Amino acid sequence: MNTAAPELYDVVIAGAGLAGLTLARHLLLHTDKTVLLLDKRANPPGSSQKVGESLVQLSGYYLSKVLDLEEHLLTEHFLKYNLRFQWKSEDRDNTALEDYSVSFIRLGSNIATFQLDRNKLEAHILEINHASPRFHFTGGVRDLNVEFSATGNHQVSFAGGGASCRWIVDATGRGGFLKRKLSLEEPNDIRHGSTWCWVEGLVDIEKLTRRSRNEVLLDRGRRKQGNFPFCLATNHFCAEGQWFWVIPLHGKTSLGLVYDREVVLPEEVSNARKMLDYVCNKWPLFAGDLKKRKLLDEGRFLDYSYSARQTISPDRWALTGEAGRFSDPLYSPGSDLISIHNTLIVDCILTPDSADLQSRCRLYEQVMRVMYEAYVPSYALSYNCLGDQEAFTLKYTWELAIYFGFYVLPFRNHLFTNLKFMPFLLRKYSLLGPINRNLQCLLRDFYSWKKEQGLRSYEPRLIDFYEMRPLCDSEKLFYQIGITIEEAEEAIEMQVARLREFARYILAHVYSVVLADPAVLTNAAFVASLKLRSTPFCPQSMREAYAPYAESTDVYEWKDLNPLALWASQGLKKQTREEQLI
Repeated sequence: MNTAAPELYDVVIAGAGLAGLTLARHLLLHTDKTVLLLDKRANPPGSSQKVGESLVQLSGYYLSKVLDLEEHLLTEHFLKYNLRFQWKSEDRDNTALEDYSVSFIRLGSNIATFQLDRNKLEAHILEINHASPRFHFTGGVRDLNVEFSATGNHQVSFAGGGASCRWIVDATGRGGFLKRKLSLEEPNDIRHGSTWCWVEGLVDIEKLTRRSRNEVLLDRGRRKQGNFPFCLATNHFCAEGQWFWVIPLHGKTSLGLVYDREVVLPEEVSNARKMLDYVCNKWPLFAGDLKKRKLLDEGRFLDYSYSARQTISPDRWALTGEAGRFSDPLYSPGSDLISIHNTLIVDCILTPDSADLQSRCRLYEQVMRVMYEAYVPSYALSYNCLGDQEAFTLKYTWELAIYFGFYVLPFRNHLFTNLKFMPFLLRKYSLLGPINRNLQCLLRDFYSWKKEQGLRSYEPRLIDFYEMRPLCDSEKLFYQIGITIEEAEEAIEMQVARLREFARYILAHVYSVVLADPAVLTNAAFVASLKLRSTPFCPQSMREAYAPYAESTDVYEWKDLNPLALWASQGLKKQTREEQLI
């Protein structure tokens, strides 16, 4: 606890987790504001290991560059090698890694991302925050309360102390100090749970193999996958409505199962040992390893997802991190939303004019909600696609292309607080909403149809996500740095056109699989007829819709897209008419 703390602060932050610590760091680096950080723990982060280790591009940039933590991240944490997704093969016993199909990105991200030891990172940020004379920390806080003032300073009180402040920010996580006080709770449609743990040592999936050392070194699959260690990726082992993560940390490995509660019964995985037994049965390659590992810590959320009615106010309060909203860990969005929220909150704290603050809070609340709610259909509607490599590859590459254009590009160019650009971005983003919802429903039903038809992967397949050219081209947006607003708007316009074409391809590909005919993908009249916002999945209707165009010979010219990429990767073949009728 700092001594001789003043009684008046520009900002009081409740909660010394990742959201609160990074917000304090942001304020100390980029403003002249004084900060009081409060936490119920006397010495955070405490002895319990903290979950949420995987960064992606937006949060990687925020922590390393905006918060100037790059040296610490490079020396104390692992550089991350993208995300990898693995599926069992039907004709294998799946006791070794070579039995599994995998979808991946071979190239390392041009924006550095990391696998975080959360305890180590949070301890470091707290330590460097203490170096600023404008920062004070009080731990062991109990009976926290705030009395708001419309014109003056808010009065923060707790057992044995208190302070005045211009702004108060809730970063208390799921405790939701301000959310409870202001009745801001709001449910969403995601009903998922998770059980996780940490085990001693590195779980290196490449060593879970039947092959000799020399066979591993000379694996021809490396021609496509490259030479980076697979263990540095956030590895996902996938099945219908569930996935198991494997994340390397120094001296230990983070392991966790995330599941749709309609697919996995929570009591089956109610603690770490039960969860690991479940995993070893579900993905047998782990059976010889995980049962021997020493457990270091564990945790569980039975139902982890929720929203909030509001997260920022011109009355000079805000919520950040899990104190506001949380969706799902599948694509590691939590730290991204912290990065966005902190950036918007700091901008509001720096806005002295009340009318300007009103307009910014109104816009930023919309930004925060839209950026959150855009994730929800992906998790609430089509989580079952995790059970099929083809369906999930279509789903993930579509969603990642959106992320690269509408999240990473503007954030990397510091445009999230630009009042001219952000309304434009939101308008363009809204055009994708109905298209996205249609695709999520279509892919959900496509997966169910494939399951009913018994269509499975019998041989391991390797799919580089960048074989989906719209995603590969979207990655090039990372290189557009220091662009003007006009250049950014032009880039977004091009991205919308790219995504519309990508959506058309996804619809056409699903049709081609249902009709077992790759010619569907190049039938110009048919492809042009597809309705991006209203194409439901119904095999009979799809056959009837295609029939009028079946004899057309005009070829659809896809722009920067190989329409047969997935057919080639998965070994799909055209069926005869007789085979289709069986």
